[in-house]
Amino acid sequence: MAVKIVRQPNKIALLGAPTSAAAMSLGHEGAPFALRSAGLVDQLRSIGYEVSDLGDDPLQLYHPDEESPRARNLSRVLASLEALKPRVEQAVKSGALPLVLSGDCSIALATVAGLRRYFRHVSMIYMDRDADLNTPATTPSGCVDGMVISHILGRGAAEMVRFWGEPPLVREPDLALFGVARLDPPE
Repeated sequence: MAVKIVRQPNKIALLGAPTSAAAMSLGHEGAPFALRSAGLVDQLRSIGYEVSDLGDDPLQLYHPDEESPRARNLSRVLASLEALKPRVEQAVKSGALPLVLSGDCSIALATVAGLRRYFRHVSMIYMDRDADLNTPATTPSGCVDGMVISHILGRGAAEMVRFWGEPPLVREPDLALFGVARLDPPE
């Protein structure tokens, strides 16, 4: 069954993804709360947006994972992605712009996968200090947060690449990295 998406330009669906699972330390999971506490919703409303705050996904915390030194905490990262993806899909179906609050870069996979449910081609501007182009074979740390773009491009940990049935999530010509200041030698 085809779904026609009628984009409502002044409608935002706010989704929280409180996770630090892909990082190498705790703290990232606090970003949705911190952004709301800083007045994000009120600021968006003050400039004319209708904001529906759809709350947070279940909390997924970083946990030392010495058993998987090449891609740490994959089960927790995947749990976070599986919780967020259908909520992004629902926001898109409603016509709203999904605005995902998180401190963990890995949620980009669920965000783009949720968009891909309704849009065949997605372009992406990825703003981060790190390029996030490592793979389990090249990573110096095993930090999945440092592999996000590789996974989006269809490279990396099989569990992450297969998160969306048709890798890549974004084709290389449709991706721009912005603000990169640090690269590991393999990147």
